[in-house]
Amino acid sequence: MQGIITVRSIYTFANQCLEDKTLNQQDRAVSIFLSRYGKNVKITIFGFNEILIENYKNILEYEDIFIKINVFDGTINIHGFNLKLEQMTDEDIKVTGKIDSIDFEEV
Repeated sequence: MQGIITVRSIYTFANQCLEDKTLNQQDRAVSIFLSRYGKNVKITIFGFNEILIENYKNILEYEDIFIKINVFDGTINIHGFNLKLEQMTDEDIKVTGKIDSIDFEEV
């Protein structure tokens, strides 16, 4: 009987590996990879002027009227005016400006 690997099972495995101090270095590296790259994107919208996107991969296009952000499931397109990238870390990005619309393209 073959098992099915689900996203939930990957998260569970990654969390168990991160908590287990007896893992060797290679297993720990795999679990860190899974916990970092197995995440879903989280989008928080603050009114019409601010969006926080967590767990993004990179920025594909950046103009003051359009921003295209690559995430693990596809892309997020943000349309508006005076759009700016206010805060960026390896995992999170904050977009500010007059936001007209947001659309998603699934891979």
